Amino acid sequence: MENSNPKQRKNPIKGTLRSRLTGQELFNDLGKKPPQEVEMEEAVLGALMLEKEALTNVIEILRPESFYKESHQRIYSAILSLFQKSEPIDILTVSNELRATGQLEFVGGSYQLTQLTSRINSAANIEYHARIIAQQAIKREMIRVATEIHKEAYEDTTDVFALLDRAEQSLFKVSESNIRKNFSRMTDLMREAIEELNAKKNHKDGLTGVASGFSGLDRVTSGWQRSDLVILAARPAMGKTAFVISAARNAAVEFGHGVAIFSLEMSSIQLVNRLISAEAELESEKIKKGNLAEYEWQQLHSRIGRLSEAPIFIDDTPALSVLELRAKCRRLKAQHDIQMVIIDYLQLMTGDTSSRGNREQEIASISRALKNLAKELNVPVIALSQLSRAVETRGGDKRPQLSDLRESGSIEQDADMVLFLYRPEYYGITEDEEGRPLNGLGEVIIAKHRNGSLENVYLRFIGKYTKFMDPEMAGFNDASLGQGGPAGGGFEITRSSKINSGPLPEGSKNDFFSNPGNSESPF
Repeated sequence: MENSNPKQRKNPIKGTLRSRLTGQELFNDLGKKPPQEVEMEEAVLGALMLEKEALTNVIEILRPESFYKESHQRIYSAILSLFQKSEPIDILTVSNELRATGQLEFVGGSYQLTQLTSRINSAANIEYHARIIAQQAIKREMIRVATEIHKEAYEDTTDVFALLDRAEQSLFKVSESNIRKNFSRMTDLMREAIEELNAKKNHKDGLTGVASGFSGLDRVTSGWQRSDLVILAARPAMGKTAFVISAARNAAVEFGHGVAIFSLEMSSIQLVNRLISAEAELESEKIKKGNLAEYEWQQLHSRIGRLSEAPIFIDDTPALSVLELRAKCRRLKAQHDIQMVIIDYLQLMTGDTSSRGNREQEIASISRALKNLAKELNVPVIALSQLSRAVETRGGDKRPQLSDLRESGSIEQDADMVLFLYRPEYYGITEDEEGRPLNGLGEVIIAKHRNGSLENVYLRFIGKYTKFMDPEMAGFNDASLGQGGPAGGGFEITRSSKINSGPLPEGSKNDFFSNPGNSESPF
C-alpha cells in the first residue's frame, strides 16, 4: 500500500538535473540505445595521434565528455594534457601519459592505441567527424535533462516552479557549453565599432539606451541602459507607479520598445485605467467610476488608438516569485523581444525558499536575482521600492537619502542606479523660500549612478491624470495641476510650509532654479 504521509515520502533525486542519472545507467533505464558514433570517435582519436596539427581543428569542437565511450574520453584527455604541456602527440607519448596516470590498461593498453591509428590513413575529414560526435553528445545531454525533468515531475514533493527554473537553466547550459563563439578578425570588429559609432552619432538626442521620454532624465542617463538594475524608491502615494507607467508608455508608444510590467500591487485593469486616464487626459476618478460625459467618451476613443497597439505586456500575479519572474521574462524576450522590465514593487516579491524567514536575506536574494536577470536578458530592469518611515520623522523638507531604503544594503549594492521620487507638495510644501510656487513639482533625485553623474531632474506631476510630464509639455494654465496629496487624487494637504533644500547638485539644469533673476515659476 502506498505511503500517504507526505513527510515520509522521499525524493530520490537530489541536486541539479545535470548531476543525477548519468551515462549508460540512464539509457539502460530508457531501454534505448543512446545517440553515438563510436567508429567516428575511433577515427578522430587515431587521426589525432597521427598528425600533430589535427588537434587544432577539433579542440574548440570536442571536450572529453563529447565522446560516448569512457575509454575514448580518457584517451582524449591525455591528448589534451600533452597539448597543454607543449609535448608532441603520437602513440608513444599518449601511451606514456596514460601509463603515468594509471589509465593505460583501462583504455585497452598500447595495443588498442595502435589499433586506433591503423584504421585511418589521414586526418582529412577530422573536423567533419568531430562535429558529428559533438552533435551526438548534445543529443545525449538533452535526453539526460529531459529524463530527469520527467522523473522529478512525478515526485509529490517537487516544487514545480523550482523544477521549471532548473529545467530552463539545464537546457541553457547545454547550449552554452556546446555553442562557442569563434574569434573575430580586426577588420570585422573595426567595421562593427564604426557602425555603432555612426548609429550613436545619428541619435541626435544622445540616447544609447531605452528612452524614458523625459528629456531631462534622458540627458543625464542617455536612456535606461541595457543590463542595468534601476531602483526607483519613494514613500507610499508619492507617484512611483504613475512615474513608471508614464515611462513605459513613452518607451512603447513613442519609441516602439517592448515593455513588460509586473504589477504586484494593482490589478492589470487598474493599471490600464491609469494608462487610459493619462493618455486621454481624463480624470482618473471619472475613469474609475465610469462617470464620463459623451464628449469625454469621444475624447477617450480618439486618443487611445496608439496606446492600444503599444507593445506593453502586463502581468498582475500577486506575490510573484523570482523563479516565476525569470521564466516569464525569458518567454517575453524570446517571443516579443521586450526591451525593458518594470516591477511594482520589489518588497511584494518572494525570494528563494532557502532565504525565507529572514526578510533582509530574502530581499538581498531578490535584488541580486533582478540584477542577474538584467544581465541575462540584456535589458534594463526597473524595480520600485518602498522607503522606510524614517523619512517622515526627519525634519526639514524630508528629502529621501540612500539610508532610507528598506533593507538598503543589498539593494544599494546591486543597483546600477538609485532614483528617489520626491514631491514637496505632498508634505504641504507649496512654496520655496523666495515664495515661488511648487505646486505640481516632481523631482527625480539620482542618488546613485554607477556610470554617470548625480543630479536632480524636474518634472510636472498632473494629479488628476496620475502622470508625469516634462515641465515644458504640461498645460500650465490648468488650475488643477497643483493637486497635492497622494498620487492618483484623494485628499489635499494644506499645511503651509517653506522648502529648505539647500543648493542644487552641480550640473543640475532647470532655468527656474538656476536663474536667480527669474521671478516666475516655469510651471
